[in-house]
Amino acid sequence: MTIKTIGVVGAGTMGSGIAQAGAAAGYAVIMQDISAAQLERGLKGIDKSLSRLADKEKITGEQKDRALAAITTAQSIDALSDADIVIEAAIENMDLKLELFGRLDAAMKADAILASNTSSLSLTRLAAASGRPEKVVGMHFFNPVPLMKLVEVIRALQTSDDTYAAADALSRDLGKVPVSVKDSPGFVVNRMLVPMINEAVFLLYEGIASAEEIDEAMKLGANHPIGPLALADMIGIDVCYYVQQILLDEFGDSKYRPCPLLKQMVDAGRLGRKSGRGFYDYSK
Repeated sequence: MTIKTIGVVGAGTMGSGIAQAGAAAGYAVIMQDISAAQLERGLKGIDKSLSRLADKEKITGEQKDRALAAITTAQSIDALSDADIVIEAAIENMDLKLELFGRLDAAMKADAILASNTSSLSLTRLAAASGRPEKVVGMHFFNPVPLMKLVEVIRALQTSDDTYAAADALSRDLGKVPVSVKDSPGFVVNRMLVPMINEAVFLLYEGIASAEEIDEAMKLGANHPIGPLALADMIGIDVCYYVQQILLDEFGDSKYRPCPLLKQMVDAGRLGRKSGRGFYDYSK
């Protein structure tokens, strides 16, 4: 199928990043969120991100203006009825996504593709609840979306070859590099990455080293561009905790148990950059 219009559900960090990538690639984008305030924040974030790219001469001022003009916003899901593909970027909660997929199926045109940006949940279960299982696919982008090249393109058990091919082609057209992944908890990156972050939190919890020392050790000893605890702050400590809990629940293996400190950070509202404080302080 030909994709001309992309719908994005959610105007948070990931949703607005996906909207920006689509608009910058020349697609018409409908960014939907139930919160008018979140839509406003999302648009401001896109404007700021495009301005930075223009300042660095990665894009022209004209390209920035054209991308912004390609994005429309809406609070109603019904506004996504003209989209050829809808990419869902709502919070990582299975019950919420199951309910959302049912409403999206009712609003979308019959031949439209329904993609999820889930970082860990079962695409097969989401597809079964969608009313269009063969047209459901995973498109897991990475933060910050405008800069990160990877997209995990995930096949649910029901995903048709045509649907997968369309998601793969769209990823490439957005300037990304798609990696084909079977449906499995955490997929590829998060199944490896989040347990590594969790182990770094255990090191901190046990007093083995400070956050700064743990991060410095991984940067210098493993050639990582950013330490695991600083990365957790960037991803969102709540997201790391939820993914780790999903891995534990789905695999039933104690090696995936979340560190108690990880849960305490979530309970305290210390979620990383987005809350102003995580393993590091961003309030200054």
